[in-house]
Amino acid sequence: MKKELFQIIEIPEGVEIEIDGNMLKIKGPEGENSRKFNTNKLIFEKKDEKIIIGSKKATKREKKMMNTIAKHIKNMISGIQKKFKYKLKACFSHFPISVVIKENELIIKNFLGEKKDRVYKIPNKVDISVDKDIITVSSHDKELAGQSAADIEKITSIRLKDRRIFQDGIFITNKAGKNI
Repeated sequence: MKKELFQIIEIPEGVEIEIDGNMLKIKGPEGENSRKFNTNKLIFEKKDEKIIIGSKKATKREKKMMNTIAKHIKNMISGIQKKFKYKLKACFSHFPISVVIKENELIIKNFLGEKKDRVYKIPNKVDISVDKDIITVSSHDKELAGQSAADIEKITSIRLKDRRIFQDGIFITNKAGKNI
């Protein structure tokens, strides 16, 4: 059954939004964010201080697309107003891990007593800071911040050893303000 469905997103003060076809650019106090959306069967436009997403003959598929695009836009707007922060903790029981930032690389030294350092290349729009054993990843792009935190956690995953004994690693403790 086809219905007329529309979602309206309010644009807060201090945030500039520009729509060019499928491309959305948002500028705010924390930086700039842009993304291209697949809106082939949807109406995607800006009127006054509102973004309108919808369709005159929407099916379940268009409704799903509208809700997904609306949530992505809300995340982009909230990220431009206040950065998303992920916190990770370096835990060790056998060998002390040290984490250092040099230029645009995060270097993990002495993981499980290894002589070779584990290195993570920091993406452009991500800020990473280290305070003893707490690593803070922040970015105005939620997906980029979350992926960076997951990549850092993945670097220290242990293979071919018993996880009950070797509990060393870097683990996510806080996802965008929510404790885990």
